[in-house]
Amino acid sequence: PELYARLLLPWFDHAGRHDLPWQHPREPYRVWLSEVMLQQTRVDTVRSYYTRWLDRFPTLASLAEAEQDDVLKAWEGLGYYSRARNFHAAVRQVAARYGGIVPGDPARFRELPGVG
Repeated sequence: PELYARLLLPWFDHAGRHDLPWQHPREPYRVWLSEVMLQQTRVDTVRSYYTRWLDRFPTLASLAEAEQDDVLKAWEGLGYYSRARNFHAAVRQVAARYGGIVPGDPARFRELPGVG
């Protein structure tokens, strides 16, 4: 892992994308959202959806409280709607079981819908 970091980080500093909205701030909900949205979807497409999504559901709690129809409407156009349904279900579990804090333990995180 250290060798990869030594090789990869300088390359990223030079050639990586630094203008992606999910890179700043790096908050678990936002990073997780970007990972779900980017599955089988181009970065250029996700940018605008990501920003609009956060305007509608800025926090994990706001998404957890949302109705599924509102979630699917916000997802409209990204396709693969099971991603949105699973993400919504997982966020609701995080709110109910973990007090709204995304579990840092990989085993617990993998148990969430759509993750493992």
